[in-house]
Amino acid sequence: MSALIDSSPSGSPPPESLPPETRPPETLPPETVTELVIAAAPPAARPGLVGRLTRCMGVSVVTTVISVTTIVLATTVFGIAAMLANVIATSIATVPSYHLNRRWTWGLRDRSHPWREVLPFWVLAFCGLVLSTITVGLAASWAARAHLSGPVLTTAVLVGHLGGFGVLWVLQFVLLDRVLFARQADPAI
Repeated sequence: MSALIDSSPSGSPPPESLPPETRPPETLPPETVTELVIAAAPPAARPGLVGRLTRCMGVSVVTTVISVTTIVLATTVFGIAAMLANVIATSIATVPSYHLNRRWTWGLRDRSHPWREVLPFWVLAFCGLVLSTITVGLAASWAARAHLSGPVLTTAVLVGHLGGFGVLWVLQFVLLDRVLFARQADPAI
């Protein structure tokens, strides 16, 4: 009776002992199927300039939400000082920013290079942190000299924060587009 139930030819190994690439999909765990589908998918076409700009702005919206949420939680719930909370928020938001920009904005699917891509990206992120800290300080100083308080002071500080990151965003986009994530004519370069 077992010969009637077993549809595999006699002497062939059970599917579980075969490499994942050669096994029937129904014998694979779901995560392995997903990995094989992603690996077999053709690389995404690199979007045009307007598409890259739009996607990069979308990534910035996502990472801004992550940063602001982290700062609010760090300062209000955990009592962490604002400057340290800003460093933590930038550190947390830089991880999804890198991966989303590299994969979605620029359509790169190969392995990241730690020295040519990851490190420069983090340096750019922390340049933004430094620049935003300077512009926030200037905005707060100006607001204090102008005797501003409450929502007007908060608005001045937010304008300084967003202005610092905004200026760097343009420079960062150009560097990512033309240097870090630029397509090479020879992939070995």
